[in-house]
Amino acid sequence: MVLLDLTPPLPFLAIKGMQIPLPIVQGGMGIGVSLAPLASAVAVAGGLGLISSAGLDRMVSQRVGRKVGAYEAVRIEIEAAKAQGGFAGINIMVALQRDFEDSVRAAIDAGADAIVSGAGLPLSLPAIQPPGETALVPIVSSPRALDIICRRWERQRYRPDAVVLEGPLAGGHLGFRADQVDLEENTLERLLPLVKEVALAHGDFPVIVAGGIYTHEDIRRFLGLGADGVQMGTRFLATEESSASAAYKQAVLRARPADMLVANAPGSPCGLPFRVLRESPMYQTALVRGRPASCAKGYVLLKDAAGRFTSCAAKEDNDSCFCICEGLFSAAGYNADTEEPLYTAGTTAARVDRILSVAELMAELAGVRASAPAAA
Repeated sequence: MVLLDLTPPLPFLAIKGMQIPLPIVQGGMGIGVSLAPLASAVAVAGGLGLISSAGLDRMVSQRVGRKVGAYEAVRIEIEAAKAQGGFAGINIMVALQRDFEDSVRAAIDAGADAIVSGAGLPLSLPAIQPPGETALVPIVSSPRALDIICRRWERQRYRPDAVVLEGPLAGGHLGFRADQVDLEENTLERLLPLVKEVALAHGDFPVIVAGGIYTHEDIRRFLGLGADGVQMGTRFLATEESSASAAYKQAVLRARPADMLVANAPGSPCGLPFRVLRESPMYQTALVRGRPASCAKGYVLLKDAAGRFTSCAAKEDNDSCFCICEGLFSAAGYNADTEEPLYTAGTTAARVDRILSVAELMAELAGVRASAPAAA
C-alpha cells in the first residue's frame, strides 16, 4: 500500500464564488498547446485549466471535419474542457483583435469559469457581454497597467475578479520592453506588493503570479509573499496531455539556460518581446536569412485605414519581425510538412527533465509525496 503525505496542504483559490481546490492556474499556451485535453486534466486534478483561443477555429475545423468560426470553436473547446468536471476557462489575447469579441462572447455563452486576457490591456472586456458567472481576469506586468484597467472597468461598473501578474521569466509574449526584461525592479518579488496595493485600492481581489515558478516550494514562497495563487505554463507544456508536438516537447527537454532568449529583432509582429527556444527552426531562419513576407493565417491582423483586418507588420518589415502564426501551428503538429516550427517557453524550460502526466505534476506541485507503508 502507498501512503500519501498530504501535509502541509495548499490553500484553495477563491475567485468570484468559485473555490478552486488548488491555487494553481495552468497557463493558456497558444497556438494549440493548451487545448481541452490539457485544461480538462488540470481541472479534474483540482486546478484551473485554461484553453488558448489562438488559432482555435482552424484546429477545431480540422478535428470536426467542417469549417467553424472563432465563436463556435471556442464553445466546442470549452464545453469539452468542462465535460469531466472541475474548473476550466480560456486565455484570449487582446492582440488577436479580429476574433477577440467573438471569442469572449462564446466563452461566456459556453459557461467558461474564467476568461484570462493579456498581450495588451483588455480595457473593453466587461463591456462586450455581461459575464454572468464567468470571472474576468486581466493579465498585467505592472501596477500602473492594473490601475489603468481598474479605472476603465469601473466606468463599465465592473472590477476584475482576479488579476494575473506576469513577470519577465514567462514564455511567449512579455509585457515589458526588451530593455526592461532583466531589471531587478521587474522581478515578481518586487512587483507583487505594488500590484497587491492596487488590487486592494480597487476592491481587494486575488492576485495570481506567473513566470518562473517551477516547484511546490516556489508556490509556497509566493503565497507567503502575499500571492493568492500561481499560474504556470511551461511545466504543463511538458505533460502527456499537452497538445504540443512530440518534437516541441523534446526541444524543451533539451533546453539549457543559454537556449532561452527574448526575440525582439526580429520578433513578434504584435510588437511585444517574445521568449522562444534558441533552436526553434523558424527563429533560426528569421535570424540568419530573414523571413519572406507571409501572412497566410492572419490571427494578429490589425485594421487598415478602411477598417478592414488586412494589416500585419510581418508583411512589411521582415527585419523587425516575422510571421509567427505558421511556426506556432507547426509546433503544435499542424502544417509541419510545409512550415518550420517555432517553440516558445518560459525560463523554467531549462529545468524540465521528463514528461509527466498532469496528475503526477499536480500531485508534485501540491506537495503530495508517496511514501512507503509503516512496518507491521
